Amino acid sequence: MLAVPSFQMPEVRLPRIPKAEFHITDYGAVGDGITINTAAFACAIDACAAAGGGKVVIPPGIWLTGPIGLKSYVELHAERGALVTFSPNAEDYPLIVSRWEGNQAVRSTPPLHGTGLEHVAITGEGIFDGNGDAWRPVKRFKMTEIQWNALLRSGGAVDQETGIWWPNEGAMQGAKAVAELTASGNHNPDDYVPYRSYLRPVLLSLRGCKHILLDSPTFQNSPGWNLHLFDSEHITIRRVTVRNPWYSQNGDGLDLESCRHALVEDSAFDVGDDAICMKSGKNKEGRLLGKPVEYVTVRRCTVFHGHGGFVIGSEMSGGARYMDISDCEFVGTDCGLRFKSTRGRGGVVEHIRIRNIRMKDIGGAAISFNMFYEQKQRDTSEVPVSEETPVFRGMDIEDVHCVGAGTAIELKGLPEMPIRHLSFHNVLIQADHGVECKNAADIVFERVTVLPKSGTVWDITDSRNVTFRECGTAGQADLFASVSGSKSEGIQFSDSKLGEAAATLRLAGDVKPGAVKGL
Repeated sequence: MLAVPSFQMPEVRLPRIPKAEFHITDYGAVGDGITINTAAFACAIDACAAAGGGKVVIPPGIWLTGPIGLKSYVELHAERGALVTFSPNAEDYPLIVSRWEGNQAVRSTPPLHGTGLEHVAITGEGIFDGNGDAWRPVKRFKMTEIQWNALLRSGGAVDQETGIWWPNEGAMQGAKAVAELTASGNHNPDDYVPYRSYLRPVLLSLRGCKHILLDSPTFQNSPGWNLHLFDSEHITIRRVTVRNPWYSQNGDGLDLESCRHALVEDSAFDVGDDAICMKSGKNKEGRLLGKPVEYVTVRRCTVFHGHGGFVIGSEMSGGARYMDISDCEFVGTDCGLRFKSTRGRGGVVEHIRIRNIRMKDIGGAAISFNMFYEQKQRDTSEVPVSEETPVFRGMDIEDVHCVGAGTAIELKGLPEMPIRHLSFHNVLIQADHGVECKNAADIVFERVTVLPKSGTVWDITDSRNVTFRECGTAGQADLFASVSGSKSEGIQFSDSKLGEAAATLRLAGDVKPGAVKGL
């Protein structure tokens, strides 16, 4: 039985761009990597827009520039051999009221940006480099001794308490000052100027736009998130390469926030944080905005390094729904399929289909549902359900193969709001540890094989109506199944594959009689 009702994905419509061409060299651009070309880019784009639209061509060369403002009916086309490198000087990026991590915030102008646009594209096989090293803090524990010493020799400032290197003193002091300004509700950019270098922009920001195409460029080395699209629709992202250093703070690959009708395909990600991420605002502000991220297709994408391969959350307060993820590879990510939230977020995540996923060398869980994200001290007592309670439900995951993970599957729901209506079909995972299922309900595992190096294959706590059909292990394990918690009931095993498990079932003393059947 599938957990997701049948639904059809609406067609994602491409932008309509006129055929006229405008070359940046005709507007004074010099590709020597030294000349600043901000005015030349602006003139070429303005001329293109004034003529009704067309293609602004960036030929081979190294094109140093400040922020580039995109316009409707304009395609920015970077030819193969074109390297657009953005200025490392924070003063070149005016402060604006924007968004950061799900809430309204003052930030620096993104290197590539547009608001309220229609029919806009960035194409070609060129490279857009955000010069993120000039902005980003670096945590000591992510560096080797040689790398850390080189960083110190480059200048900057070090917070001795946290072990974090900052590009300059202003950036280091900015964290506390900006937090205080934001908490007071002050969004006047003028008051943030002393901390400008702390306010890292995303590399690409498109807000409230329609009919967007990103086709074939490389986007790399972003100061913050790499590609951020907010409240936009009819988005096509294909054949792009997204790169950030693995240590890059907040170095997300792609963030679709409160967007709808999106197609992401045939692309590669190698980043410092979550790779392909769905968001919809944070806490009360996200709930009030009330715009889910929805109708998203992700297919034939590869993720190398990243905190998560495909991710929903943790800023998902407006909800996430109607998504189809297929035919992707995650190699060396910290987590594979990652769904995260926490109390206070609210929002509903539902109607997600995932199939044909291949994974290798996953540091943490191959598949993770964690409703206690960033809570060091987990309050496992039940609290009243409210609009602040997040909900994960209605997802189908099938045909997943993972070789090497820290944990096979983790389902960590809230006591007051279990993770509900998930189905897993045809899954094979080799991992250090097996499956942890806590505070979950109405879960189906069918033909799921888990090969843990040690410990328990299936560890079930306070979960109900969990069905196992033709599930088990093919190798050695200390224990096949462990069930605990007074809420556990309706645990049903059939046609189990016990492998070489040393013991079959262990029941804790608080489990109700008859809660487990079939073993």
